[in-house]
Amino acid sequence: MTVRAVLFDFSGTLFRLEQDESWLEGLTDSGGRQWDLEAQAELMRRLTAPVGKVAELPEEYQRAWEERDLDPELHRKVYLEVLRSSGVTEQEQAEALYARLVDPDCWTPYPDTEPVVRGLHEAGIRTGVISNIAFDIRPAFDRIGVGGHFDAVLMSYLEGVIKPDPKLFLRACERLGVAPEETLMIGDSAEADGGATEVGCEFALVEPLPTSERPDALLRAVAEHGVRL
Repeated sequence: MTVRAVLFDFSGTLFRLEQDESWLEGLTDSGGRQWDLEAQAELMRRLTAPVGKVAELPEEYQRAWEERDLDPELHRKVYLEVLRSSGVTEQEQAEALYARLVDPDCWTPYPDTEPVVRGLHEAGIRTGVISNIAFDIRPAFDRIGVGGHFDAVLMSYLEGVIKPDPKLFLRACERLGVAPEETLMIGDSAEADGGATEVGCEFALVEPLPTSERPDALLRAVAEHGVRL
């Protein structure tokens, strides 16, 4: 396979919503106890898990959960309920946490995000992002100086379709002007991002580890598919 294009997922692949102690300052459970580190980490996992059900939700929220990345209003509604059901019972605290979830400035890039995207661009390899998301992530790319290096950014809430629907991967390849067989998809979800293989793309799985623990997974992923930067 000759790679002419690389597609990336966003959350857990290029960027990660990292735990910030200040966000949970003053947060207490129903018994008035401060949240411990394990509980904080679990809350962050629930906010960023790419697939699967993260909390027990009332029936009225089931459709909102399934379609959250297609509609910003549904996204807000269901994640506020996830926070409430996870123990964040104060509305003001839940609103503040949700605001950080959808703020691209609160997301941390992986150490090799900028050099990989820049290197691919300089090598003449087309690049794009496919994200199941309900807010605009492009300011995060601009913040680290690579916004102009992506040839396409497909966000589910604007495209009206979510991964692993084959239409989204085919649409991305069409916008990049490449065949699926010439395209590598990199993501942290075998279920969602791995759907690219259904249309003929190659797929590389990366782990959504804390950014300090994953310095070069993107570099290794492209290298393993014949792209040396």
